[in-house]
Amino acid sequence: KDLQERLTRFLAERHGLIVTLGQWVIEEACRQARAWRDKGLRMRVAINLSVHQLRQPDLAERIAAALQRHQVNPQLLTCEITESTAMEDTRATQETFRRLGELGVHLSIDDFGTGHSSLAYLRKLPAEELKIDRMFVQDLEHSADARAVVDAVVKLAHALGLKVVAEGVENPRQHQI
Repeated sequence: KDLQERLTRFLAERHGLIVTLGQWVIEEACRQARAWRDKGLRMRVAINLSVHQLRQPDLAERIAAALQRHQVNPQLLTCEITESTAMEDTRATQETFRRLGELGVHLSIDDFGTGHSSLAYLRKLPAEELKIDRMFVQDLEHSADARAVVDAVVKLAHALGLKVVAEGVENPRQHQI
């Protein structure tokens, strides 16, 4: 799955489609949130933002327009960026996250623990959630190191007032840990 995602991203970037694809994802997420709301479901939809999208000065405005066009409450949309993307251009990320936060969308740092975080920048990002990468969760049952990393990330997140999501919990023992 990861290889397929990386290949898709590579091809989209190489052929100049990443912006078009990203905008389609924003529109589709808002359309789906509205469709669910019309059926009586109030479910949050998450989208992953690429580094290319974060560099676009009008990203927040385009997301706001899609939310308005589909009449979706901003709280029903989560914008996720990977830890490595967040650290790639911290100034742009901070500004984009600030503007998205002002819209009222939910903000999340994805794949936390796999990149090279700066705790100083992490403190400055207006994210509400850290998502612990699946590779740590998969090893929880058999690796003291994985348990130590997950424990540290949970404590860090809670100390910063952030929610924590563990990706890939697939059995009761992982859930318990």
